[in-house]
Amino acid sequence: MVKEGWPTSSWWKRWRESLARTRDNLVGQAARWFAGARDEGAWQELEDALLTADVGVDMTARLVRAARQARNRDPRQALREEILGLLTAVEGRLELPGPLDVIMVVGVNGTGKTTTIGKLAHRLRGQGKRVVVAAADTFRAAGIDQLAIWAGRAGADLVRHREGSDPAAVAFDAVQAARARGCQAVIVDTAGRLHTRVNLMEELKKIHRVIARELPGAPQEVLLCLDAHTGQNALQQARVFLEAVGVTGIVLTKLDGTARAGVVVAIADQFRIPIKLAGLGEGIEDLADFSARDFVDALLPTPD
Repeated sequence: MVKEGWPTSSWWKRWRESLARTRDNLVGQAARWFAGARDEGAWQELEDALLTADVGVDMTARLVRAARQARNRDPRQALREEILGLLTAVEGRLELPGPLDVIMVVGVNGTGKTTTIGKLAHRLRGQGKRVVVAAADTFRAAGIDQLAIWAGRAGADLVRHREGSDPAAVAFDAVQAARARGCQAVIVDTAGRLHTRVNLMEELKKIHRVIARELPGAPQEVLLCLDAHTGQNALQQARVFLEAVGVTGIVLTKLDGTARAGVVVAIADQFRIPIKLAGLGEGIEDLADFSARDFVDALLPTPD
């Protein structure tokens, strides 16, 4: 079924293209195992391949154990089912009940927050919603300019202050503007300067408080962008932001082109936070609802 405001090309094809490097490396390193070999050398190759894909030590041990213990099933199918069960449990969707919803987007600088905001604004516009984007990362003039370009491409309004302004004030003005203009969604960009970790976390908490005070029940979503290219570093980033603000969902960015997409499995296992969206390319329409089934089908070849 084609989703409103989304491209008509096959999402299955997009998932398969995005996970090609991880899949090729995984199957290439464990070629004998995927071909049916079950000697100890083949099992070690599978373990090494999963580790290289950044599935993580504990999760790799669990997956290999499940495949070894498969009864009356092809071990390849047992491996698929173990990953599918884990990811299905964290498969989520955006919760935007309206009439005015606020989405905070958080994450380390460079993880694709700005691009994700542009894609998300485009998606909401495709659903007929009027959108305001708040440039609340006020410490990077270049970042604000980039956000303005993405907002323009998406057909969204932009609220910005001068460089160095109070980020919470930008968020406040954006909510006010959305009300005045009859908008249905506000997307708030935020800073991600981990070298000033304490200050950053306090800043995020303040933005959250100001939004909640101005619009009870908001923000409806706090989305954490995690860059799949960073592998296991994404886990540490997640811990930092989970300590500061109530993350409601994860956006997996830059899945296209990475050989380390196995980190998705580790993220699901460690945090059990809904994974809601995935970036499958650089285009404005390359943002998909996370699909556990599509991820597994694209990552692991079927037994047949």
